[in-house]
Amino acid sequence: MPYLGSEDTLKELKRALSNPHVQGDCLRYRNVIQRVIRYMTQGVDVSNVFMEMVKASATVDIVQKKLVYLYMCTYAPLKPDLALLAINTLCKDCSDPNPMVRGLALRSMCSLRMPGIQEYIQQPILNGLRDKASYVRRVAVLGCAKMQKLQGDCEVDGALVNELYSLLRDQDPIVVVNCLRSLEEILEQEGGVVINKPIAHHLLNRMPDLDQWGQSEVLTFLLRYKPRCEEELFDILNLLDGYLKSSSSSVVMAATKLFLVLARAFPHVQTDVLVRAKGPLLAACTSESRELCFTALCHVRQILDSLPGHFSSHYKKFFSSYSEPHYIKYQKMEVLCKLVNDENMQQILEELRGYCTDVSVELAQRATFAIGNIARTYTEQCVKILTELLELKQDHITSAVVQVFRDLVWLCPQCIESVSQALSGCEETIQDAEGKQALIWLLGVHGERVPNAPYVLEDFVENVKSEAFSVVKMELLTALVRLFIARPAECQDMLGRLLYYCLEEETDMTVRDRALFYYRLLQAGMKETERVLCSPASDHSLQLLGDQAEGSVNAWASDFNTLVSIYGKEKWAGMTASKTIALTSTDSPYEASTVVGEEPLMSDQKEEVPFGNTSSRDLTLIPSTDLTAEQFERTWLNLGVGCQQTLPWQKAVQPDTIQAALQVVHIQTIAMSKTGSQLWKAYLGAQDDTGCVFLTELLFEPENATMQMLVKQSEDKLEALQAFLLVLKNVLGAVAGLTS
Repeated sequence: MPYLGSEDTLKELKRALSNPHVQGDCLRYRNVIQRVIRYMTQGVDVSNVFMEMVKASATVDIVQKKLVYLYMCTYAPLKPDLALLAINTLCKDCSDPNPMVRGLALRSMCSLRMPGIQEYIQQPILNGLRDKASYVRRVAVLGCAKMQKLQGDCEVDGALVNELYSLLRDQDPIVVVNCLRSLEEILEQEGGVVINKPIAHHLLNRMPDLDQWGQSEVLTFLLRYKPRCEEELFDILNLLDGYLKSSSSSVVMAATKLFLVLARAFPHVQTDVLVRAKGPLLAACTSESRELCFTALCHVRQILDSLPGHFSSHYKKFFSSYSEPHYIKYQKMEVLCKLVNDENMQQILEELRGYCTDVSVELAQRATFAIGNIARTYTEQCVKILTELLELKQDHITSAVVQVFRDLVWLCPQCIESVSQALSGCEETIQDAEGKQALIWLLGVHGERVPNAPYVLEDFVENVKSEAFSVVKMELLTALVRLFIARPAECQDMLGRLLYYCLEEETDMTVRDRALFYYRLLQAGMKETERVLCSPASDHSLQLLGDQAEGSVNAWASDFNTLVSIYGKEKWAGMTASKTIALTSTDSPYEASTVVGEEPLMSDQKEEVPFGNTSSRDLTLIPSTDLTAEQFERTWLNLGVGCQQTLPWQKAVQPDTIQAALQVVHIQTIAMSKTGSQLWKAYLGAQDDTGCVFLTELLFEPENATMQMLVKQSEDKLEALQAFLLVLKNVLGAVAGLTS
């Protein structure tokens, strides 16, 4: 028996396909074709039977035609000399009396990935758009988008766009939805399909005829239409009211988002819509589909940012079951932290306490941190539970509890006494660096309340030579100097030994620098040391007020029912920055104008502001620049100014968002000011594939609402500089649009 993929196997298939007796028996013929497809899907090269498979398409058997069309789409690009036979066969089938055959042939032709195919599929697609069979029209509409994709950067055919706009009034609802998707892709460079008043009202009237997938698609497109008056707005909302009760979660979410966006000026309407969406969201949170459950939980968290008590009466819906994956349990714990009130506090704390003893170390620690988050409001009850967890003597639990205590004593000073009493014996079980740091910090700051604090720190000093974490050594230095101020007699000897080791034997320069700083500080006197290390703390209430601040629904309404709810705004901005840049055709995104008309063919058109004769495609930035701050400074001082420009910048600067977006296009951030700086600056570095280095200084001036951009380059290449400026300005434009 020949093995799989051998020459004997292929010869056997070829003989069987050419055998008149096999061709006369429909069942045997189909079985042979199925064997060919099976080998093809297993990676075997069966291109040698191309001619025989083309002949096999001459049949009335729909199943056999489907198999042959699949084979043709796979091997036609690999056999360009024989592909013309496949194209002729498909063109002939596009005129078949059977509408199913016409649709299959047209779909297969549009799926051929070979040069020059668009000249063959143009006429069949136009004929398909006017076909009497709705199935053929559905395929032809989608084929328009595929044809435009094959044409690349060629100019959009206005007649074709006109034809698709007219098909929005087709009797078949699937054709209508397919038209919207095709127009969106074809007019991508021009801002997508335009939804004006006639189109919007037509789509609203066709909504009952659509399936659930079509309804969610149409609701998404209706976000682009802005009602002209309040009366029209409420008429639209009344028409969409029933879709908030749909059995499909995607339709409910799309309808909810449309309500939230259209009713921006009516907060009471937004609140009422979110109340009505509570049921479907809770059903999705308990769905058997883990993906749907996770997505729903992310949206619940988003809603709770603006309406903290929205789901409080249903808090038990967010209790986790044993079989749920950890990523869902994490989301439910975060939701429970937002739902705590006087009535359900005890039940939620008991539920979280059960998670703290889970076999998963990460889940147990997250549950402990969740209790610490609740402790900001219900301090006494949470500290009691956390203290009881210390009795378990589990290293990961003890470490998490001590870290929670460290944050809690700063936010809630009233719990310092009870926390200090609970620290005894914790040093025996903590093994990780974070837990050691937290314990040492507590003993240093509040050691006067812990009787054995000097002796605990002495154990750390005795084992400092074997300590693997330099951050622990640095924390130990600070804590011991602080405790020395409060209890000098007990700490003097061990502090001297620790300083001697860090200055004479320690190899980590960071630890040595910290020890040298404290040594010199102590030489300046105890008063100066106390002034530096024991200065007044900041106001503890500021953080609590910031955590309790409620955001407006309008702040996240446009992000509802999108991946922003899952990834977060900053991360999503970085992930989509490259796509935004690729779609931006203007030199300055701030100067783009939008024209929206009543006629269907008038689309969102952006003015082109050319910058030289180059584009971002002429520049290839490499990801591995790795410029250090010292190298940047030396190079910056030795280079002359290549270009200086000013961009309008109306909103506050978000450094994390800018850095994430720059990283996508391989522009390295050397240094950057913090959020809210009076004079915000950033220094950037990049290098192209030819070795040319680009150094940039960004300077934001709030009083002028402008972003100053100064660029220097290592080589005098005007075109490369222009291309780099285009990339950088497009990134800044994309970030400005995402943060506005």
